[in-house]
Amino acid sequence: MSATGEVGGSARRGRRVILWRHGQTSWNVERRFQGSTDVELTAAGVSQARRAARLLAGLKPDAIVASDLKRAADTAAELAALTGLEVTLDEGLRETYAGVWQGLTHDEIIARYGEEYAAWKRGEPVRRGGGELETEVADRAAPVVLRHVEKLSEDGTLVVVSHGGTIRTTIGRLLGLEPHDWESLGGLTNCCWSVLGEGARGWRLLEHNAGTLPEPVLGDDD
Repeated sequence: MSATGEVGGSARRGRRVILWRHGQTSWNVERRFQGSTDVELTAAGVSQARRAARLLAGLKPDAIVASDLKRAADTAAELAALTGLEVTLDEGLRETYAGVWQGLTHDEIIARYGEEYAAWKRGEPVRRGGGELETEVADRAAPVVLRHVEKLSEDGTLVVVSHGGTIRTTIGRLLGLEPHDWESLGGLTNCCWSVLGEGARGWRLLEHNAGTLPEPVLGDDD
């Protein structure tokens, strides 16, 4: 989804936040729930990050903040190498902690925790695997984004490198959506991004899951 003229360099008005998901990991490919487990990028994931970084560098970012988990930090480093910007790492941008779900495959979660999984997909507040609520993830991640936005000029651009679930809950919170409706925001493909723009009545979603031709979403929130 995009708004013509809102994302170009000279046409933009107000501040922008680009929420960029990390590149592929082996656990993504295995459909294994990562959560806050510190899984590294695959070689393909590094390639994805380098390709996406070339595109994002063209949007002239002013600052980069990233989750301190390796898959996000290493993705952010590719953009830093092109732009000369420093990356600020913040654990508040980590993926949802999901307790005993972490390390399990999608099929294993369905087999062992099917009712819990179904309740989560219905939009009910669920501590997946005994971990965090989605609202708790938004409580820690959205303020990180807003703190860094406040440091920008009135037309500055912030790149936030994080994780699929954390990005979705942060977008939901910044748009003022009810938590039950956050699931309506589709998941992000590895190394794709969403763009929020500052409008007269708050944040608006200008692009979602941008950056590639359609591919399967492989991640914790698929």
